[in-house]
Amino acid sequence: MISEWFQRVGSSVPRGFSRYFILELLKKTPHTGKEIIDYAVEQSNGIWKPSPGLIYPLLGRLLDEGLIEETKDGRYKLTKKGIDTAQDVDKVNDIVKKQLDVLFRLGNVGRFVALDLLEKISSMGSILSSNISNMTEEETEKYRKFLQEELKKVDEKHSKKKGKEIKIE
Repeated sequence: MISEWFQRVGSSVPRGFSRYFILELLKKTPHTGKEIIDYAVEQSNGIWKPSPGLIYPLLGRLLDEGLIEETKDGRYKLTKKGIDTAQDVDKVNDIVKKQLDVLFRLGNVGRFVALDLLEKISSMGSILSSNISNMTEEETEKYRKFLQEELKKVDEKHSKKKGKEIKIE
């Protein structure tokens, strides 16, 4: 999944992606900081080479937020809170992917709107991922509902233009 993302966007790594990348990677298995860097380089075919000056301070912040913990052998793994946060991010991603799939099926207009929407959502997602550990469950749910309502508006607008109903999931 991550390598597919690099193929689409090339070397432009959006703000907040490093945090997302680490959480996604640690969902599978614990890693050292060096292993995280090496995996990023490998998955991006050398396009993205995160420096230790990026990764280690970020790991420190994730530790401070209680999303990860360091094991005795120097590897980092997700805590319960980290797993819950990663699952919340996955849910939002799934919602966005489903809605974008609908927009891409609408042809050029849908593609243009989807790409614009994706850029806006990416910016909001970066802000969310930077602050999600400080958000209450109620705030997280409010944000999720906001995203769903905005996507619903886009779908309704396009369904009127195309004269057919688009299923909202």
